[in-house]
Amino acid sequence: MTELNQFKCVPCRAGVPVLTDDEIHQLLPEIPEWKVKEVEGIRRLERVFKFKNFAQALDFTNKVGALAGEQDHHPSILTEYGRVTITWWTHAIKGLHKNDFIMAAKTDVLADAL
Repeated sequence: MTELNQFKCVPCRAGVPVLTDDEIHQLLPEIPEWKVKEVEGIRRLERVFKFKNFAQALDFTNKVGALAGEQDHHPSILTEYGRVTITWWTHAIKGLHKNDFIMAAKTDVLADAL
């Protein structure tokens, strides 16, 4: 099976179904550090990345931002001293799509490279 980080995001429009529980449970083992959270009735993927200082956290934030621009899929990012919280979900469908898992895997690759 091809690793998730090797895929590209595909355009996702309103009306595309959100992932089922079974689909989510099949994909989660590929991004084991990520948690599924529900906020305002919308499932999202979230992970906290820890760094030694604010400069490293900001550098990572900028790399995630560049990746999001390349893939045309954008997360919620909270940058703090020594930590960055990344949250992926697909706004157009108000839930999780395979794109979110792809981006979580790509985010993990960025973090591993630091």
